[in-house]
Amino acid sequence: MAEAPRNPYSDAGVDTAAGDRAVELMKAAVRRTHGPEVLGGVGGFAGLFDASALLGYSRPLLASSTDGVGTKVAIAQAIDKHDTIGLDLVGMVVDDIVVVGAKPLFMTDYIACGKIFPERIADIVAGIARGCAETGTALVGGETAEHPGLLGPHDYDVAGAATGVVEADRILGAERVRPGDVVLALASSGLHSNGYSLVRHIVSGRGIQYGDVAADFGVTWGEALLEPTRLYTTPLLGLVDALGDGVHALTHVTGGGIAANLARVLPRGTWVDVDRASWSPPPVFRVLADLGGLSLTETEGTWNLGIGFLAVVSAGKADAAAAHLAALGIQTWPVGTIHDSPLPDGDFEQGAKGVDGGAVRLVGAYADGSSETGAN
Repeated sequence: MAEAPRNPYSDAGVDTAAGDRAVELMKAAVRRTHGPEVLGGVGGFAGLFDASALLGYSRPLLASSTDGVGTKVAIAQAIDKHDTIGLDLVGMVVDDIVVVGAKPLFMTDYIACGKIFPERIADIVAGIARGCAETGTALVGGETAEHPGLLGPHDYDVAGAATGVVEADRILGAERVRPGDVVLALASSGLHSNGYSLVRHIVSGRGIQYGDVAADFGVTWGEALLEPTRLYTTPLLGLVDALGDGVHALTHVTGGGIAANLARVLPRGTWVDVDRASWSPPPVFRVLADLGGLSLTETEGTWNLGIGFLAVVSAGKADAAAAHLAALGIQTWPVGTIHDSPLPDGDFEQGAKGVDGGAVRLVGAYADGSSETGAN
């Protein structure tokens, strides 16, 4: 019997058959995100989206975003749990698009790994598809790349890009913000996907293994730290529809923390004091800070501390906005008011991420964990 022909690519560590198997395993999850606008199915060289869906707009503007999950993937790899990382990716990518008021249309993903384990790749993509379905985003394509020698067999990283659309005269942002507007905080589900290099530094420094039970949380450390990112796109688009011009600006609290990200969506010459006493940072932040010998204020430029999004709304619509979001299960509360008077003395965050915007500082002391205010 003749021997099977040698495959030099397999000899180099690349298993194309495993890649094909991964695609077969993920097909059903991906297809569930497809509406009639998606053509061509799964496996093509390019995803196709019917742009005639934009003909109903007067002046459609496309919004795009790209991001990854960061070192949170190291924890997923450590406990071999990969079904929520995809939700984090959608949160990092699609929830940036809604900041300008855009409705997401489609997304693509990229997974680089040292070795393709089909079931693992399928778990990751199933999480992405779940997040896409929750945000009304079509997952139209992606790529899984095997990089033996560059990444270890069990190492991987994920990234994605998405495109959305917004009517030109409905863009949200600094130009809509007015003095007297109220800043509302929307509760996070936990750490989301930022600051994990600090998290991992603290955990490793205390000799904690991710499989160890975390007494404060009733689950393992790995499970607690993999709590998936809350997705805000659908609730916020509904809020904009419900309140119309009452919503002026939105900001996603990701890298840089609360002050830096809020400053990006405020106009020059305005400022706001964010009142720490209006909420109590959830236990995961307090426990990690204590383990690291840090005060909560020292982590404000790294973690979201319980606030995943901020909305700047007209004062007359603030109560309605908070009630609308609370009815959808997102705890929402006021943290400050926009001013245009001379900037007081103090340490304000300005010029964050290269944006010459407003000024923000956090003031006061956080509510204690027994308080009934804010995100307890």
